[in-house]
Amino acid sequence: MRAFELSDGLAVAELDSEERAVMARIVADVAMLLGAENFADSEGLSRADAGVGSGAHVRPDDPDDILRRLSGAEDSIAEPDDPAVLRLLPSASRDEADVADEFRRLTEGDLRDLKISRLRAMWAQLREVGPQWPIPVAEAMSTAAALTDLRLVLGARLRLDSDEAADRLHEEIDLATHALATDDDNTLGVDPERVWLGMLYQALSWLQESIVQCAIEAAGVAHDEEDQDE
Repeated sequence: MRAFELSDGLAVAELDSEERAVMARIVADVAMLLGAENFADSEGLSRADAGVGSGAHVRPDDPDDILRRLSGAEDSIAEPDDPAVLRLLPSASRDEADVADEFRRLTEGDLRDLKISRLRAMWAQLREVGPQWPIPVAEAMSTAAALTDLRLVLGARLRLDSDEAADRLHEEIDLATHALATDDDNTLGVDPERVWLGMLYQALSWLQESIVQCAIEAAGVAHDEEDQDE
C-alpha cells in the first residue's frame, strides 16, 4: 500500500488486489450499517459478491423499497443502539432528548444518503482493476469523509474512546509485530483479530491524512496560479 500523492490533478494511492478486497468489504459493511440494503446492487452485483451477505436485487427506485424506507422512518428517529452507528449519526444534544430526536428526524435521512453515496463511489473505485487508486482532487475531501466513516466504525468496534485506549492499541500492534518478527507468536498475548482491525484502522488513518494533504497542496498550487495570472 502506498499513500495518496498528488499527480496531474489527481490524488493517487496504490493498493494490491488483497488490500482492495479488504477495503471494499469494509466499505460495503459500513454502508450496510447505514441501511444500504442493496449497496452492491448499484453495480449490478449481488451483496454476496461484496462479501456482505446475500439478497435479491431491488432497484433503488423500486416503489416497494421506497415504501419500506418510509414505513421505517419513525423507527430511525430514535438514537441508534449500535455504538458504531451512533458515531456515524451522532445526537445533536446529549442533554435535551426532544431536541436531539427532532434534529435527527429532520436530518438523519439526508445524512445517511450522503454517507452511503460517498461509500458507493469508493466501493466502485476499489472494484476497478489495477494497483492505482486515482481520485480527482475535487473529490478528495469527499473521499476523506468516507474514510472518516470507516475509521469511526472501526474505532467503535475497537473501543477507542480515549487517548489511553488508542495508546493501548498501538502497544498491542507493536507487540504483535515484534512477536511475528521474532517467531514468538505462540506467546503473543494479544487478540489477533483486534490487532488485524487495529492495523486496518492505522492504514485508513494514513490514507486519510495523505489525501487531505493532497487537497491542501492542490489548493496551494491553484492559489499560486491565480496570483500569477493577476
